[in-house]
Amino acid sequence: MEEHRESRSSRNSLVFAVNGERFDVSSVDPSTTLLEFLRSHTRFKSVKLSCGEGGCGACLVLLSKYNPELDQVDDFTVSSCLTLLCSVNGCSITTTEGLGNSKVGFHPIHQRFAGFHASQCGFCTPGMCVSLFSALVNAEKRHRPQPPPGFSKLTVSEAEKAIAGNLCRCTGYRSVVDACKSFAADVDMEDLGFNAFWGKQESKEVKISRLPLWKRNDQICTFPEFLKKENKSAAFLDLERCCWLSPVSIPELQSLLENADNNQYSVKLVVGNTGMGYYKEVEHFDKYIDIRHIPELSFIRRDQTGIEIGATVTISKAIEALKEQDEGDFHSEGVMVFKKIADHMEKIATRSIRNSASVGGNLVMAQRNNFPSDISTILLSVDAVITVMTGHKCEKLMLEEFLESSPLDAKSVLISFKIPYWDPCRNITSETNSIILFETYRAALRPLGNALPHLNAAFLAEISPSEMGDGIKINSCQLAFGAYGTRHAIRARKVEDFLIGKVLNFSVLYEAIKLLEAFVVPEDGTSSPAFRSSLAVGFLFQFLGFLAEVETEISSAQVDGYSNTMLLKALKMKQNDDQFDQTKFPTLLSSAKQVLELSRKYYPVGEPIIKSGAALQASGEAVYVDDIPSPANCLYGAFVCSTKPLARIKGIEFKSKSATHGVSALISYKEIPDGGANVGSKTIFGAEPLFADELTRYAGQRVAFVVADTQKNADRAANLAVVDYDMENLEPPILSVEEAVERSSFFEVPPIFSPKQVGDILKGMDEADHKILSAEIKLGSQYYFYMETQTALAVPDEDNCMVVYSSIQCPEFAHATIARCLGIPEHNVRVITRRVGGGFGGKAIKAMPVATACALAAYKLCRPVRIYVNRKTDMIMAGGRHPMKITYSVGFKSNGKIMALQLKILIDAGLSADISPIMPRNMMCTLKKYDWGALHFDIKVCRTNLPNRSAMRAPGEVQASFIAEAVIEHVASTLSMEVDSVRNINLHTYNSLNLFYEGCAGELMEYTLPSIWDKLSLSSSFKQRTEMIKEFNRSNLWRKKGISRVPIVHEVTVRPTPGKVSILSDASVVVEVGGIELGQGLWTKAKQMAAFALSSILCGGTVDLLEKVRVVQTDTLSLIQGGFTAGSTTSESSCEAIRLCCNILVERLTPIRERLLEQMGSINWETLIQQAYMQAVNLSANTLFVPDLSSMLYLNYGAAVSEVEVNLLTGETTILRSDIVYDCGQSLNPAVDLGQIEGAFVQGIGFFMFEEYPTNSDGLVVSEGSWTYKIPTVDTIPKKFNVEILNSGHHRNRVLSSKASGEPPLLLAVSVHCATRAAIREARQQLQSWNKSKGFDSTFNLEVPATMPIVKELCGLDYVEMYLQWRINGRK
Repeated sequence: MEEHRESRSSRNSLVFAVNGERFDVSSVDPSTTLLEFLRSHTRFKSVKLSCGEGGCGACLVLLSKYNPELDQVDDFTVSSCLTLLCSVNGCSITTTEGLGNSKVGFHPIHQRFAGFHASQCGFCTPGMCVSLFSALVNAEKRHRPQPPPGFSKLTVSEAEKAIAGNLCRCTGYRSVVDACKSFAADVDMEDLGFNAFWGKQESKEVKISRLPLWKRNDQICTFPEFLKKENKSAAFLDLERCCWLSPVSIPELQSLLENADNNQYSVKLVVGNTGMGYYKEVEHFDKYIDIRHIPELSFIRRDQTGIEIGATVTISKAIEALKEQDEGDFHSEGVMVFKKIADHMEKIATRSIRNSASVGGNLVMAQRNNFPSDISTILLSVDAVITVMTGHKCEKLMLEEFLESSPLDAKSVLISFKIPYWDPCRNITSETNSIILFETYRAALRPLGNALPHLNAAFLAEISPSEMGDGIKINSCQLAFGAYGTRHAIRARKVEDFLIGKVLNFSVLYEAIKLLEAFVVPEDGTSSPAFRSSLAVGFLFQFLGFLAEVETEISSAQVDGYSNTMLLKALKMKQNDDQFDQTKFPTLLSSAKQVLELSRKYYPVGEPIIKSGAALQASGEAVYVDDIPSPANCLYGAFVCSTKPLARIKGIEFKSKSATHGVSALISYKEIPDGGANVGSKTIFGAEPLFADELTRYAGQRVAFVVADTQKNADRAANLAVVDYDMENLEPPILSVEEAVERSSFFEVPPIFSPKQVGDILKGMDEADHKILSAEIKLGSQYYFYMETQTALAVPDEDNCMVVYSSIQCPEFAHATIARCLGIPEHNVRVITRRVGGGFGGKAIKAMPVATACALAAYKLCRPVRIYVNRKTDMIMAGGRHPMKITYSVGFKSNGKIMALQLKILIDAGLSADISPIMPRNMMCTLKKYDWGALHFDIKVCRTNLPNRSAMRAPGEVQASFIAEAVIEHVASTLSMEVDSVRNINLHTYNSLNLFYEGCAGELMEYTLPSIWDKLSLSSSFKQRTEMIKEFNRSNLWRKKGISRVPIVHEVTVRPTPGKVSILSDASVVVEVGGIELGQGLWTKAKQMAAFALSSILCGGTVDLLEKVRVVQTDTLSLIQGGFTAGSTTSESSCEAIRLCCNILVERLTPIRERLLEQMGSINWETLIQQAYMQAVNLSANTLFVPDLSSMLYLNYGAAVSEVEVNLLTGETTILRSDIVYDCGQSLNPAVDLGQIEGAFVQGIGFFMFEEYPTNSDGLVVSEGSWTYKIPTVDTIPKKFNVEILNSGHHRNRVLSSKASGEPPLLLAVSVHCATRAAIREARQQLQSWNKSKGFDSTFNLEVPATMPIVKELCGLDYVEMYLQWRINGRK
């Protein structure tokens, strides 16, 4: 081995650049990721850890590599959470800090993200900025016409797709897309949404002039000159002492592998390390071998027989190579095969993963680990050939043989794969006029990738007109299927053999499909097996169905003198215009409109100013809890959670000695100090233990807290911890609400939270013409998926004190909980929160035990302790939205008017009360949105041995909104009426509103829902589109559309909130509020309110007062009684508290102002404050705003229309358009409220359409991160997204006439679910027309979420078979 290594230059230290700064690292753990290094050893904290799997984009950086031979820099994004530090040797890294900052000036990307209101919590924003920057840099390298000044060479399509791999939970993506599109040369300025750069009616030229200028010739140097010089001298990294080796030849690699085998040490071959995102590493490897520098593994070779690609070539480079094929070198059909393979590869993972992941690595994972690979399936269909090296022997295998062979051992290496060139003329048996057909397919939750497929397929066929002139003959075909619950991709040989040589017609296709159904059988334990089998059938039909249609047209074609060649051309055109093809949809947002009414009555309140700190968030300067530098001697924690729902804990051990590497302590309830208490969180309804004691009472309960020297070591130890359980003589756990009822296990609901029944239920039922009795609905949970997981830092202070930095929505409650746990006075505890990277309710109660555990460990060990909870553990502990079971009976008239609704609701609260007792009240406040005549209910809050459920954005209200619409839909279906008519007739009159919402309905003029309802009908062209959809559905067999209009009436509560305003000696103003900045714009509105209220002093300089105001972090010892940031009203109540403080200050300043005016004639703000300081006026005021009974409760109104299209072959639902009209009163900041409306609506889409939060039979969450939990992405939001904020006039009991916007719009997303139900109903009616003997009930239950398998099953898993039978039977 030494002789191989001596023959080339190597480097024994790691050298790279970050934002132009040189780093030289001589000693490093080879498992260290780039993310870990950047966050722990540099000042660049913009790279965020969110999923740790490469699935969210929060950690993206631009990686630049220099090729000295070509003098060329290659720039591309990578996921730093997966990229190993040693692999960036000789590279340059650019983070968003490297683009600009507040000191040297923000980059146009930062400015445009801020100006387009595209950053809310901001945690995801740096990664999005890097994604866009990469797209801009690479667009400039393309040979395209020079764009106009201020624009880039980027196209609108590329700009939209730039952030396709980035997740955001706050914005709803529309504003982010607009920020990206603003750089595109082909953008229509009219398509860009609401922003801070221009107003209405501005000309195109003015708009362009006001955008922060993109100077193409003055760009960031992504690769510094000093690094180019070093790259020309030393080549490869070889850190023998750090166990990182970089062979440069096959013999050297063979020598290393033999040595590993002889010495029995473990080896990891490294290319992009992206497999770690799926297969998590728990134990260390002894050696890491970087095989990227071996020429025999990294080549791309083309000849007349095909393309051969080395195993270490990245997926992105393979895509480029396949797309580069010139038709001069290959027949057009051969080029078509290569390009379609490339197109399919672009749907794999995300761009950043494709930039790192190798094709060979993907194939090896498929062969060795049964990874559900797309690449193996598409290559299998084209007879790819694999070259494998075992020891010193190389052999070529067909991919099919490779996949079916035993898993590759550690001595075997995949060298390359070859895709043959497909030309119908290459086969001597081919018909002279034959053509090649090739298509690939995948059914996945997200159209653009970043989601594993339910099934993938690739089909290649050679066809020609039959000799008899009776149709199209299949000369050969290759049908590959994968990812459907089988070990690896498989060829459907029996189906192929059946089809070859046959003239295709409906009967032949039907027989082929029957054979395929018997072949595609998922293994036991695979989810939705019947759905996956139906996908295979649908894809084969999509591929061959149009050929079967030719049989009915062929004779007339011959009569009309069509030649075979002309017929084949027509076939190709028909295939390209395939009605099944989803690519006809624009993949991303095509258009959006925002309508806002601005008011300057309370200037600057009401102005759509940029969210406070947005540019700092974009540039990476905004500091989150985990960005705070670790204090000296800091330790790190990780939770050990129970896997049993009810068991005795006998002890905790570790799987191996290496698991305890770096571990300092294992903290459990036994370590709670004398005088303290085992309490992790508390609310007015009770407390939850910090740790399980002798008994664990639900799967996922915290058992212990591992403390170690690094977060990685703490996580590893917690992963390898084994809890010893004993379940003898214990009663069975309660794992369902039904079991809770049987055992009378309920939480008490205090009378104040017990809603009142409305009307006489018996009378209503008696008056009804029709009744639906005991219908059932079940609703599951939803996970918060905040981008920043739970995090805290506890620092011991002098005199037995503790300072805790927590990402929490209610610091005051954490403060009290920590003091109670430690047994110390509350004045010894300080909890500080600056900002939270997304909360949605999950950073309220659920953040308390995280902060408390850190405080306890820090207290016991007398050292700082921090934690950043990994995504898997966060999902296990989160609890999420409340699952429930609903049984309802409803009585109604023949015209659709509902007379009575009776509900029995069982809410699964989990083991502890948390906030669950408020759920009955929350639910009824939303359920009352319709005039039910009489409304009676029996709601039980069930105590189970399951994780505690907690508040999640619109807790109980979003479920209630669905229940109300489900009842309406059921009534309409029973009466065979239009659903919208039933909604119309059951909308409240003002009188019925007062009956149902006694005490909070407000004045008649405040009831804006009727006008909203009518306004939306006109602005969305609802009636016209309804008729157009009916026509569309009549003329389309395989796609059906649905449309739905829904209202909301949402009651909110304004709570007491503190505020503090201080004016400093330089006349700047500092504001403190009890509420927490979560991304909802609380600080922005507070700044505006302070500037408005102080400007009432009427002196010079107050016009610019907004720039003098700063809102600072929450400190529980500085401002007490902060309460919860929740319920949508914290911003307005904080603003009112600030207004009261400012009024006090204005009152104190007024006498001085009047005296100075008498003396000077005029006075400016600075002089006034200077004089006030000299006269010892108290310029700090704090207050607690307590709403009176008349203003504590009020109603919000809104409505939405959504239109969807369902693909009946796959169950995929595309949201074509959503229109929202929402009443914000007099908005405190329309830009902020617009972002809240859009973001809430998209989060609601996630609940109703995508997000599954499954558990095992013990109640333990089995969804472990971004691989299995899918929130909406930019390619799944409405294609057209229109929002109008209604300025509804004066509301005298509101804060400056404003209304809430954070939660109510989420409820409107039920319109998407209802529209999907309408499309399914159309599909079922079509099935009925094909098979009249088979009954299809028009009443059906569409579950939540309405995922692809559920939608497809309701449309008909045998949809294709029934169509074919109908055609075979002559369409009878």
